[in-house]
Amino acid sequence: MRESVQAEVMMSFLVSEELSFRIPVELRYEVRDPYAIRMTFHLPGDAPVTWAFGRELLLDGLNSPSGDGDVHIGPTEPEGLSDVHIRLQVGEDRALFRAGTAPLVAFLDRTDKLVPLGQECTLGDFEGNLEEALGRILAEEQNAG
Repeated sequence: MRESVQAEVMMSFLVSEELSFRIPVELRYEVRDPYAIRMTFHLPGDAPVTWAFGRELLLDGLNSPSGDGDVHIGPTEPEGLSDVHIRLQVGEDRALFRAGTAPLVAFLDRTDKLVPLGQECTLGDFEGNLEEALGRILAEEQNAG
């Protein structure tokens, strides 16, 4: 069984209403973390930045505004399949990206073939993996702080 799905899509980094530029973004989904997807943004002149968030958030955001934390995803137009905006926020810092819906749908379709939506909990020792991941995140935060 394959363990992961990857794709690279081009997104627009919307710096302001007048300025935007296209950047490659790597999408990754792994069986060992079945609820999450990762997006790695390759911004010019900076180290790549990776964000992890729920696969369902991306799916929901294709059709209607979704997200209530640091990640918000929603269609750019209220009707029909349009591009989507992905807004990432840390404190007061925000970044806004625009992505085509088609490559995101194709990526989500591939993740669904690997682990069907709603079947994530059937994979092995999910609670043990979750505890291990949370421990790793907490240790990283303590070392950074």
